[in-house]
Amino acid sequence: MKILRLLLTIAFLATASQALAAPSPLISGDPQEVPLKGMVTMVDIGAKACLPCKMMIPIIESLSEEYEGRAGIVFIDVWKNPNETEKFGVRVIPTQIFYDKDGKEVMRHEGYISKEDIIKILTKLGVE
Repeated sequence: MKILRLLLTIAFLATASQALAAPSPLISGDPQEVPLKGMVTMVDIGAKACLPCKMMIPIIESLSEEYEGRAGIVFIDVWKNPNETEKFGVRVIPTQIFYDKDGKEVMRHEGYISKEDIIKILTKLGVE
C-alpha cells in the first residue's frame, strides 16, 4: 500500500510540474511582434509538422527557458499562419532570423541549426 501511495504521489507531482512549466507564449507558433523591443531576438519560422522544424522544437523550447529575460526566442508556425511567410520573406522552412537589440536584422539561416550554433550567434550579438 505504501508503494502504491508513493507511486501515485510521484505521478501527481510529475503531472503538476509539467502543467506549471507551460511554454512561453513567444514559442506558441502564433504571430508575434518581432523583433522584441530593446532585446536581441531570434525568430524561428517553421511549422510543427515539417521534419527539420520538429527537430528544432526542443531546441527552441530549451533556448526560450535559458535565455528568458536576456534574449527573445520566438517561434512562428507558418502552416497555421501562412501570411507570415510573405511578411518575413521566407523561402524555406525552417528559417531563423536574428535581430540585434536595435531591431536590425543581422543574420538569416535556412534549415536546421544546432543549439550550439544559435548560442554562438546570440553570444556574438552580445547576449550573456
